[in-house]
Amino acid sequence: METVPVDSKNVFYPPGGILMWIIIFLELFTFGMALVAMVYYGSLERELFHESRLLLNASFGAVNTVFLLTSGFFMARSVMELKQDHVDKSIRYLWITMFLGLCFLILKGIEYNSKIDAGLDMNYNLFFTFYWALTFFHVVHVLVGIIILAITTYNLKKNAAKVELIDVEAGAAFWHMCDLIWLLLFPIIYLIF
Repeated sequence: METVPVDSKNVFYPPGGILMWIIIFLELFTFGMALVAMVYYGSLERELFHESRLLLNASFGAVNTVFLLTSGFFMARSVMELKQDHVDKSIRYLWITMFLGLCFLILKGIEYNSKIDAGLDMNYNLFFTFYWALTFFHVVHVLVGIIILAITTYNLKKNAAKVELIDVEAGAAFWHMCDLIWLLLFPIIYLIF
């Protein structure tokens, strides 16, 4: 795989291309506005939000943070190895990234199941409306990210010479967006209130 020279006049200059960055900014804006709304309503109903937050398992949130941050490290390693034409190492790091993403989803599924069993659904109160909406929207993003990385891995294994670095970087940028969103969600939902 050849390293593509950086052309700052090219509209696809940012890693992953300008369109991916537009999507990332729109997603971050959407999550950011929802988090601002959650903090605002939490300031109006402090006791309700505090008592509701205590019903969450912060350890699950912390472990999931470790899963995603570690997966982000391996995603970055994958791109770095690909830039150095080490396709096999890049694929190995992609597998680790996807595995950690699946670990995140499994633990989130366990957490969701315990909330449903306890009757803490989206209609329980305003805190849990935000909890379910924000975390489920994030879960969907992680699922999409795993699918993108699985397709990338398949394409690299099938014919690495035809895979464009910009496409791998786009998948990496999307994955790192998922990491960043979780780094915003975790403290606000699990720790602040």
